[in-house]
Amino acid sequence: MERNTTALQDPGYRSIDRKGVGVETTRRDGAGLTRELVRRALAVRHEDLPGTVRQVARDCLVDWLGCTHAGEQEPACRIVRASVLEEGGAAQATLIGSPLKVGVSQAALVNGTASHALDYDDVNLVLPGHVSVAVIPALLALAEYRQASLSEFVAAFVAGYETACRIGALVEPAHYANGFHATATLGSLGAAVACAHLLKLSESEACHAVGVAATQAAGLKAMFGSMAKPLHAGMAAQTGVRSALWAQKGFTSRPDALECAQGFVLAHGQDMHAHHALAEPAGGHHLLNNIFKFHAACFSTHATIEALRELRREHAPSPDQVQRIQVTAGTPCAICNIPSPTTGLEAKFSLRAASAFALLDMDTSRLDTWDRVTEDAVQATLERVRVELVPGMGLSESVVALHLADGRSFERAASVGSPMADKAEQSRRVDRKFLALVSPRIGYDRSLRILDRLTAMVDDASSSASLTDLFLDCRA
Repeated sequence: MERNTTALQDPGYRSIDRKGVGVETTRRDGAGLTRELVRRALAVRHEDLPGTVRQVARDCLVDWLGCTHAGEQEPACRIVRASVLEEGGAAQATLIGSPLKVGVSQAALVNGTASHALDYDDVNLVLPGHVSVAVIPALLALAEYRQASLSEFVAAFVAGYETACRIGALVEPAHYANGFHATATLGSLGAAVACAHLLKLSESEACHAVGVAATQAAGLKAMFGSMAKPLHAGMAAQTGVRSALWAQKGFTSRPDALECAQGFVLAHGQDMHAHHALAEPAGGHHLLNNIFKFHAACFSTHATIEALRELRREHAPSPDQVQRIQVTAGTPCAICNIPSPTTGLEAKFSLRAASAFALLDMDTSRLDTWDRVTEDAVQATLERVRVELVPGMGLSESVVALHLADGRSFERAASVGSPMADKAEQSRRVDRKFLALVSPRIGYDRSLRILDRLTAMVDDASSSASLTDLFLDCRA
């Protein structure tokens, strides 16, 4: 089936069927939208993916594995894992960083929670949220159980990732503004589609999988800064893989769950932009706009950190010279404005804490930095930070002004809303991050072996390499 490149028109939208005949599939009111998005996703083939897309997909898996290894001992993950082990179940899929195997949906839940526990995982602002931590744990558990190849995994990942982003373009900004954590809600749908692709479900079965996921999708932004936020990723992964497996067995739902009356879109907000969902993104894939994190905290703190780092480099003020730090960010950054954090988890969602660490030149890529929020020097600096949230600025923007005791002031604006243009350098930075997170746990040689295996995704478009050896290397 050919990829649809036809622009949206009134009253209908024409796609190409297998015989090359134009077929009306959706209108501006969204009719037929679920089926059209599913059709596009199921058409993804590994051999047709551009090399840059396969490269970024590889980087997403590398980044996810690093974050999951490092996060699997966090309290939230320990609790979820303990509960799963108490339940028992079939040994089908690996718990990353462990020799243990559990059921497919259990592994998706535990690994998904671990991968988001540090809030160090990648983001895409179309949702806005974290696609990889919802899609990869679902897909990887299923791929291990089904003995899928690397190429099958990559194609399914891209299918699920693109679908989650297209649904993000459909429902935003109302969905996120109303308090829904898109990683949890839209991530569930992306995970369901990715697993449907791997299972080779029919178009009808995949539509039912989306409906089953849609009726379970949940997650509140009010939980940011608590253990419930990483749980959102685990829940999304578990929902996605279960929905696809149930649909394969004949479980049905509404096949138009996105656009129907009282369906997913309008139950979560007032926005339904079918033309945005169906438009081709810049570069042809939303995946190319994936942003990797190099600070171990909520993405909305990153612009403030970068602005302060630039001010330090240009003017080299000592912390005791700074009388006040003024941070101006957008109202969406309220999710990262915990004023008086007392734990490392809260610090990751505090613009004041992020500002203090940056001014003190503390390494915000290190996991243990954020646990130092209660140190005297950090607290003293934090007390000098003033945050103002204003309309018109986004999650990825910040303006920081330093006011010194001698009367001088310096200001710097920063934006971190674009991915790295140099994808080769991006891969190198992701690899270095992975080695820093994983090699202390499993050793440098095993860590390098994992990177070498995953590079096959980029180097060989027809790779049928098994994931089995990868899982063996990923165990503790």
